Amino acid sequence: MRLVTVQTEQGPRACAAWQGRYIDLNAADSSLPSSVKALLALGHEGLKRAQLALATPKITYDPANARLLAPVPDPQKIICMGLNYRDHAAESNMAIPDEPVLFSKYASALIGHGETIRLPSVSNEVDFEAELVFVIGKRGRDIPQSEAMSYVGGYAVGHDVSARDWQLNKPGKQWMAGKTFDTFAPIGPELVTSDEVADPHNLRIQLRLNGQTMQDSNTSQFIFRIDEAIAYISQIFTLEPGDLVFTGTPPGVGMARKPQVWLKPGDVAEVEIDGLGVLRNPVA
Repeated sequence: MRLVTVQTEQGPRACAAWQGRYIDLNAADSSLPSSVKALLALGHEGLKRAQLALATPKITYDPANARLLAPVPDPQKIICMGLNYRDHAAESNMAIPDEPVLFSKYASALIGHGETIRLPSVSNEVDFEAELVFVIGKRGRDIPQSEAMSYVGGYAVGHDVSARDWQLNKPGKQWMAGKTFDTFAPIGPELVTSDEVADPHNLRIQLRLNGQTMQDSNTSQFIFRIDEAIAYISQIFTLEPGDLVFTGTPPGVGMARKPQVWLKPGDVAEVEIDGLGVLRNPVA
């Protein structure tokens, strides 16, 4: 199933992309929640009911006119992994880490497909980073690696926008500050449930800037796979349905280029991942 969150006059609504329309799931079955996060919390049973609800749509939205939010616009946590592609580590002349490198973003950074990445006036070095995002589907703590993939509710295309001058040049290197300016976490267009993704560790991932391919790699380059990441992260805190995990970026980022390339007003960034769709955001 492919899930989206549509902004309507009634507020955000959980919908399924189906036969060229967005189907309001709560309108089709009032026992279903109106948020994607709450739907994920219902587990497989909730997704089965959502699938059945597609047969009796009552309210639908035209994708051409719908305003999409991030598929999960209200996560409790946004967790990010740094330096998680072997080819990106080589590009950056950095040693492959022995453990996952973690930082966070806040929900105020989230935007959806088609929304505008806004460059902050206090940064002159805003970079692009294509990322696969996985979404937690059920609550867990101290999750064994052997069971970890069962905690994944789905996957989405993400873009980890990064103010490098804040991230790397401020005293103490302000990773959190550089990564979580407003609009610095585009995700979308859809959340694809895990049953529809055969192998998340073999997906082509690309970023195009104004039509030019800047990043082109494969999630097979992960240093830490998703099951390893979940086992590691869940030692620290409890994972909840709807939590978002950015899994790192491949090579080709603007910082590593000669000359360096920074996002500028008028740019259009597109991130594409096999089977998950294209996330497109203008820059202003």
